Parts: sequence; structure tokens; C-alpha cells
Amino acid sequence: MVDRPDESWLPGGPGEILLVTAFDFLRHEVARIVAAAGGQLRCVDDAGQAAPFWDSAEAVLVGSDITELPGRRRAPAVLVGTNGEGDSLWHLAASLGAERVAVLPDAAGWLAEHLARSRSPEAGGLVVGVTGGCGGAGASTAAIWLCQAAAGLGASTLLIDGDPWGGGLELALAAEESPGLRWPGLAEASGSIDPEQLRQSLPTAGGFSFLSWPGSRDRPAAVPSATLAGVMDAARRGYEVVVVDLGRAAEPVQQFAWDCDRMLIVIPPRLKAAVAAARLVQELPPIETGLLVRGRAKAGLDAALISEAVRLPIHGYIPELRGTAAATESGNLLELGKRRNVRRFAAGVLDAVDDVLLPADMS
Repeated sequence: MVDRPDESWLPGGPGEILLVTAFDFLRHEVARIVAAAGGQLRCVDDAGQAAPFWDSAEAVLVGSDITELPGRRRAPAVLVGTNGEGDSLWHLAASLGAERVAVLPDAAGWLAEHLARSRSPEAGGLVVGVTGGCGGAGASTAAIWLCQAAAGLGASTLLIDGDPWGGGLELALAAEESPGLRWPGLAEASGSIDPEQLRQSLPTAGGFSFLSWPGSRDRPAAVPSATLAGVMDAARRGYEVVVVDLGRAAEPVQQFAWDCDRMLIVIPPRLKAAVAAARLVQELPPIETGLLVRGRAKAGLDAALISEAVRLPIHGYIPELRGTAAATESGNLLELGKRRNVRRFAAGVLDAVDDVLLPADMS
């Protein structure tokens, strides 16, 4: 640990990781983690002491005791906290603009990997979260069609089922018998997960890989938060496009949304849904977020009113197809996803969230 009080006026050196906290436990844990990652750590107690070192630090970590940042500084890379702090960690991260949340000691392995990669970054894929602004909005349908389109455009693609209480995305894919790992099979995984091994272990459908909760009546097995973080890191490194179906429960949103680069909220064109979506936005991390509207407005709100009510841009309109609900129940969503209007919708959304994935000829 770097401790040079007589040189506190000097800017931080290259490759230095800055930790801002007065909590001894966090200082000890982060010092151990940074040493394992081969980095150099500087600890300060508060934002005032951090100001001279903030901009030159390789990465900035703040503890859960820090509620204010130095003026006009970039957002911290990670908010670190402890088990037992609950939802307050994610609310604090949102207010500070932190990019990630690490709950220690459980996420020690993930944080070491994260810091090590930040020193020699690898190319990573795009991670898009999809959630419903209200119940029954069609987020799972949109997530599946986006993955199908991305795979059709030639991108290596992974669909992640982020809601253990959603019944299992594998049922909507008619892939419950497909061989490969589901979430319970990863419950005992710890530390870094090899991206290639993950790819080889997952089942496929519609040209893309998927990681689903089992489509059974059994109670979902608990998966540690450190394992979830490891899976997300491996997914980003192993695929060009990762789509996470978050569901609407608070816990999955908190666990997965902070690993997303973009967020899409699916709503019908109705005032109540727009109000619910506006509330949901307040719980999301400060990342680029857009709306997917199910069908055209017709008798509901028009596009301008929806966008104004939620204060988000509209990235696309999900086609209203006869039989979509039945296809979800029977596992035929992938068949509907082959239709021209669905492919055009999905390609347009992918273009909106990542201009590298330009749509192919969708005719």
C-alpha cells in the first residue's frame, strides 16, 4: 500500500489505483486484492484528500462511507462495500455514478480480475440489458428476437436469463432438453471463469448461446453474487453481443444492470406503463438507456408523449404479431423471429445501441 503523507501534494503516479475510504476493513481487503492484481494502491480518507490524485489514477475505487466526490471529476470505477449493506449500495452507486459495485469479501476474486484487466484491457463485447417498464410488457420476447437478429448478422451472441423467478427462458426457446449448463450448474464456480470454456458449456438455440434458469417448478438455487460477476465478465470477453433479460424484480436488476453497457426498457404505449418506466429509470445505473415500444400507439400515447413522459429516446417499435403470446407458451418465438418485420425491428435496435453492428440486408 502506498502511504506517503509528506508527498500528498504530488499527483498520483502512473498505474496507481486510488481507494477513497476511511473504513479499515475495506482498506485491508482492497490492499490485498490490488496486490494480487499486481497493482499499486493509494488510500485516502475522503474526497478532499482524493482530489489531487483522482484524475491521474488508473482506477478510482470509493468505499460505501463516501457520499460526495471531488468537483468535476470522472465517475469512480467501482463502489466497494460489505455484506449486509443491502440495497443501499446500489442506490449510493447510482447517486455517485459508479460504474460497478463490488460487495466484499464475496467479490474479491471478481475485483482482482477487473483491476488486472483494466491494466491490460482486452476487447470486450457489448452487454445490453432488457427489462419491462411494467408487467407483461414483452421484455423476454424482445431479448430473444434481439439475440436471434444479432446471431443472424454474424455476431457471436449470448442470451442470459437474469430472473430466477421468471420460469426459465429455455421454455420460450423450446430448448429445455438442449444439453448444456444452466445457472444451478454454475453455483459452485469461483474466481475467474474462462470465456472459451463458458462458450463450450452453454446450450444453443436460434444460432446463439443461452444461459437459462431451469424451466421447472423447483425453487431456484442460489448463485453467489461473486459467481454472477464472474459469469458476466466471461460473457463479455467471450461474446460480441450479450443480451440480459433482467426481469422486473429489484434484486436481478441490481445484480446485472451494473454490468450492462446499454439498457432497453420495453413498454406498451400507455400512460400507466410510461409512469412505471419513469420510476424504474431511477433505479438503473447511469448508462445509455432507451425505450422499446410494443406496437404502434393507435389509441394510446404517441411516440413524442411516451418519450417525453419517460425522458428517454425510443429505439424501436416491437411488431404486434398475432399469436405472439401463444408462441411464448409453446416455444415458437424463434419462428416468429424469422419474419421480415421482426428482423428489421431487431436490426434497427442493434444499430441504435451499437453502430458497429450495422444491419445486413434484411429484405
